[in-house]
Amino acid sequence: MAKRKIKPQVEIRTSWNGWASWTCWAGWLFLLWITCCSAVPLTNKSQSSQNSQGFQSSLGLPSPQTSQGSQSFPSSQSLSSSQSLLTTSAAALRTREVEGQKILSRSKRGWVWNQMFVLEEFTGPDPILVGRLHTDLNIRDGNLKYELSGEGAGTIFVINENTGDIHAMKRLDREEKAEYTLMARVINKDSNMSLESPSQFIIKVQDINDNPPQFVGGPFRGSVPEMSPVGTSVTRVTATDADDPGYGNSAKLVYSILEGQPYFSIDQYDAVIKVALAGMDREMREEYLVVIQARDMGGHMGGMSGTTTVTVTLTDINDNPPKFSKGLYEFTIPEDLGIGKPGGRVKASDRDIGENAKSTYRIIGGDERDVFEIITDGQTQEGILTLKRALDFESKKNYSLTVVATNVRSSTTGTPFMDQATVKVSVEDADEPPVFSKSTYVFDVHENAPINTAIGTVTARDQDASRSLVRYSIDRHTDLERQFNIHVDDGKITLAKPLDRETDNWHNITVTATETRNHSQVSRAIVAIRVLDINDNAPEFPTNEELFLCENGRPGQVIETISAVDRDNPAHGHTFHYRLATPTNANFSIKNNLDNSISIVTMHNDFRRQKQEMYFLPIIVTDDGDPPMSSTNTLTIRVCGCSRDGTVQSCNVEAFVLPIGLSMGALIAILACIILLLVIVVLFVTLRRHKNEPLIIKDDEDVRENIIRYDDEGGGEEDTEAFDIATLQNPDGINGFLPRKDIKPDLQFMPRQGHHSGPNGVDVDEFINVRLHEADNDPTAPPYDSIQIYGYEGRGSVAGSLSSLETASSDSDQNYDYLRDWGPHFRRLGELYSVGESDKET
Repeated sequence: MAKRKIKPQVEIRTSWNGWASWTCWAGWLFLLWITCCSAVPLTNKSQSSQNSQGFQSSLGLPSPQTSQGSQSFPSSQSLSSSQSLLTTSAAALRTREVEGQKILSRSKRGWVWNQMFVLEEFTGPDPILVGRLHTDLNIRDGNLKYELSGEGAGTIFVINENTGDIHAMKRLDREEKAEYTLMARVINKDSNMSLESPSQFIIKVQDINDNPPQFVGGPFRGSVPEMSPVGTSVTRVTATDADDPGYGNSAKLVYSILEGQPYFSIDQYDAVIKVALAGMDREMREEYLVVIQARDMGGHMGGMSGTTTVTVTLTDINDNPPKFSKGLYEFTIPEDLGIGKPGGRVKASDRDIGENAKSTYRIIGGDERDVFEIITDGQTQEGILTLKRALDFESKKNYSLTVVATNVRSSTTGTPFMDQATVKVSVEDADEPPVFSKSTYVFDVHENAPINTAIGTVTARDQDASRSLVRYSIDRHTDLERQFNIHVDDGKITLAKPLDRETDNWHNITVTATETRNHSQVSRAIVAIRVLDINDNAPEFPTNEELFLCENGRPGQVIETISAVDRDNPAHGHTFHYRLATPTNANFSIKNNLDNSISIVTMHNDFRRQKQEMYFLPIIVTDDGDPPMSSTNTLTIRVCGCSRDGTVQSCNVEAFVLPIGLSMGALIAILACIILLLVIVVLFVTLRRHKNEPLIIKDDEDVRENIIRYDDEGGGEEDTEAFDIATLQNPDGINGFLPRKDIKPDLQFMPRQGHHSGPNGVDVDEFINVRLHEADNDPTAPPYDSIQIYGYEGRGSVAGSLSSLETASSDSDQNYDYLRDWGPHFRRLGELYSVGESDKET
C-alpha cells in the first residue's frame, strides 16, 4: 500500500469556556508563530523521514498545508488534556552541491509530537480526554485500528481503536507518578499488520495545588542567649510542599509568625527566626512558644498553609553577681577540732545557673597565723571553713575573717563578679591530750648491753590550764618480746633483754602518755631504737661444700678460691687473716690474695683415689676487731678422676673396678635386677614345696601306721558316703556305735553310750564336751585340728523353739503374749502372732 504524504491535523479540545478559552488559544497561536519564524535550517535527514509518516496529534491547530481543509475549533470536553507540541524544521532548507554549486531547496514542513498533558486529581463524571492519535494514511474503507501499550495502557489510559482518542480512566496524582511513557501504533484490521512504525510519546500529569506545606520533624526547639540584641538569629525552620515547584506557585512558600510576637520575628522567605525585642532576661522568663505558619501560592488567596511550634529557650549568661545571704557569720569551733575538719559553712547565692553560678571562696583578711582555709563544695556551692593548723585556746580565743565569693566565669563586662562577708570564729576550750616534745624519738644502744641500761627519755606535758600529771607506758603490741621498759613518771626507757644486732638492728616501739585526771586523754609517740654493733661474731666460711681435686693435677695448682664472711658490721670494713691449723702440711698450702680471700694450692701431684680418697684441711680465720674473733673452718677435699681438660668424671674408688663405660648407677641397677630374680625363684620353689607336702605328716618311725593320707576333698551335702549328717543334727538317734566312713580304721574300740539329757536341762554344752572327749580319745581321728559341724540346736529351752517345725502342739494351743515382754525386738513378732489368732477367731 502506497503511503500518502503526511497532512498533519492538530486540534485542541478544552473544557474551558468564554474568555479564558480564547485567551489560551491566542497564547498557543502566538507561541506557534514564534516557533515558525525562528526555525533554523536542519540537515538531519531523519527529520524528513519522520515527518513523512507517523501519527499526528490532533490538537485542532490549522494545518500547515492550506489545501487540507479548515481548522476545527475546540470542544468543551477537556483542556485538562492539553498537549505540548514540538515542531521540526517548519521551513528547513537543505543544501546540496551540484557541479560545485550550492543549490538551496525548501523541505516539506511537518509536526513532531511526543508529549501530552493531563491535569491531576480530575474528578469529572466522564473519563477525561487526554488526546487523539491520527494518521494521514488514505484508507477509504477505514480498515485500520489504533493500539496503545506501555505504562498504564489498558488500565489508566484507554484508546479508541477506531478514532485514536486517548482517555484517562482513573484520577491521577502527580505526587505519586509524574509522567507515563506509552507506545502507539496503527495496524490493519484484516491482516493485523503494522501500517506504520510504532511511535513513543509521554503523558505528563500537570500539577494542581493539592498539597499543603508540611514541617517535617516538628515541633522544633531553639535557643538564644539572654540579653541578645535585635536581629540575633535563633533558628531556621523550613516546610516542604509536595506540589511541583517548576509549575506555577503551588510550591512557593511564604512564612509568618502567628504567635510569639513581639519577642521574635521570621524572614518570610528564608524562614529564619530572629530576636525582635531587646533585653529579654532569662531570670524573668526562660522559654517562649512561637507558632510559625507556611503558606503556598506565594501567600496569595486560595493557597494552602501548614503550622508548627518552636520552643525558644533563653540560655544563661553571667549577668548576676554572687550574693551572701548575710554579711556576718559566727562560728564556735572547739580547739581539739582535727586538721582538715569542717568548722562552718557560708554560701553566696547566684541567680545564674550552671557554670555561671559557680563561685570560689577565699580568705582575704584576719588569718595572720594561716590557721584557716576555705574550700568550695562542688555540689552545694558552699564555702567550707576548715583548719590548716590546730587551734589553741590558751594562745588565741577569737578570729575575725573576711571571706570573698567570686564567680568562676567573668561577667559580660569582662570583670568578675564578687561579694564579701565577715566570719567570726570563737575558739572553745577543750581537754586536750598530753603533747610530746617530739613526734618521733631516735635512740642508740649497743648490742649485748646489760639489762637496765638506759636508752633515752621521752617527755610529754599537758597543755591545758589544769596541767595534769602524765604517766608513760609502752604499747606492748609494738614490743611483743618485752625487750624494753619505761619509767611511768619520768619516761626513761631502759633495756629489759639483751639485744643482738645481727638478729634485728632496729626496734620501733610506741610510747603513750596518759593524763592522770582523765585517762581518756592519751597521746602517742614513736621511738626508734638503733642497735649498735660490737665485735661478737667470728668470721667463717659461708658454706661447707666439698672441694674437688684431680688426681692427675700438677703441683701448685689452685683448687679453689674462698673468702670468709662476718656477721658483724665494723665501721671501716672487714680485714681477715688466714692460717693453717697445722703449720706443716705436705699436701696443701694457702695463698693470701690480699682481698680478704685465699686460694688453696696443691703441693705435689701424687694424689690417688686408691691411696686416699678424701683430705681434710683445717684453716683458722681471724678478724681485726676489738677484741679479735677467730674460728677454725675445715675444708673437705675429695680426689676425683678428671679428663685431660680438667673436667671431673668420677670421685668414687669403686669406679676402678667397674667395667669400661659402666657407671655406678648402672651397676646398682644390674644388682637390683639379679636380687629380684633370686627372690622370685625362691618364692616359686617355696610355693611348690608347700603344694606337694601331704596334709598329714608321715612319720617313718610311727609303728602304728593307723593314719591314712588322702587328697580327696569332700563332696558337700550331697556326699552321704563319708559322713552321716543326721547323726550330727540329732544325737538322740544314736543308739550305739556308728563307725567313721571316711577312713578304714585299723583298730576297733567299744561303742559309746548315748547321753540323754533331762527334759528341762540345757544339753548343748554337755553334748559338745562329749564329742570333744570322743574326738580326743579316738585313735582313728586325724592328729591335726579339724572342723566339727554340729547342726543340733538343743532341747529343754525355757523359751522353746521359735520354729513351728516338729512341734507337737498346734498354733491354737499356744499363747504368744509373752513375746511382748521380751523387749522391743520381739514386740512386732508378738503383734503379728496376736493378729493371726484374732483373725482366726473372727
